[in-house]
Amino acid sequence: MTALAIRLSSRTNGVSRLHGQVSSALWRHLFDDGKEEPVGHVTNGVHTESWVGPEMRAFYAQHLDPKWEERLLEPEFWQKIREVPDAALWAAHRSQKERLIRFVRERARAQAARHGVSPDELRMVERLLDPNALTVGFARRFATYKRAFLILTDLAVVRALTSDPTRPVQFLFAGKAHPADREGQEVVRRLASLANGEFKGKIVFLEDYDIEIGRALVQGCDVWLNTPRRPQEASGTSGQKVPINGGVNLSILDGWWAEGFRGDNGWAIGDGSVQADITVQDRSDAQTLYRLLAEEVIPRFFDRDDAGLPRQWIRTMKASIESVVAPFSAHRMVRDYVVEAYLPAAGARP
Repeated sequence: MTALAIRLSSRTNGVSRLHGQVSSALWRHLFDDGKEEPVGHVTNGVHTESWVGPEMRAFYAQHLDPKWEERLLEPEFWQKIREVPDAALWAAHRSQKERLIRFVRERARAQAARHGVSPDELRMVERLLDPNALTVGFARRFATYKRAFLILTDLAVVRALTSDPTRPVQFLFAGKAHPADREGQEVVRRLASLANGEFKGKIVFLEDYDIEIGRALVQGCDVWLNTPRRPQEASGTSGQKVPINGGVNLSILDGWWAEGFRGDNGWAIGDGSVQADITVQDRSDAQTLYRLLAEEVIPRFFDRDDAGLPRQWIRTMKASIESVVAPFSAHRMVRDYVVEAYLPAAGARP
């Protein structure tokens, strides 16, 4: 079907720059134009207005422009985020984070009741999660290549990361595995077991993943974790929904993040190199992930000034908003398809 589509199309594109490069290498033999990279790219974007939380929406209206939604094709407009008050941005994001925690508690209570836990355990759900903790989110299909298990490679390290009372860290997971994906189902089982066992209260797994859960997590998490095995993530879009809400990406340099990462707007896991042995690759990526969390992400989040504000972290939030919101919006994506593909194709018709 791919060969048929390529041969009958006037233009072929991937959904990120890296996807275009990988697809060019795979299918170059079908093209006779001699181009090194015959498959172009239009990187995916997200419908920003559908994913921004109410508190951040009001923040943008007050501090940037009441009609900020109309400025999504103007990357230079979003540079204004550098000048907004740190305290106001932090307060808006924190409000959404507190709303996320209330949402998780409601879902977790229903989940626990469905599993028939005791009344005492149900009451414990009211204290689930800490609004002051660094909250790391992971929500997507549990396809094996997305490696939801990567953070769990060394449980001793996870234990150390989540047991420091002065710098608390908590992880939220949600997702589903395909009915035929036994490995993905095993990851779900393992996560649920850890969340209900040793890491209860530190790791939370939300069942019945749906758009409501996805929206709550991208609006309230501090960090968005994405760990696909490069270069198998064509684009990915969950991480594009996070910066508009003040969150920061911690991701493998795959899909859209290979374009979006610029050094000051989040963290890249690895340098983009690919090992032939996936076991070696997984081990290396896990070690890099742990190092970034312990040495960079967690210290920056908990480094507070006299006003209780994490100034350096807020600079990272601002860089994340400035660099991701406009370039990775669906508005830009649709414009690119029209200008680069549809209009040229229409003009070439006899």
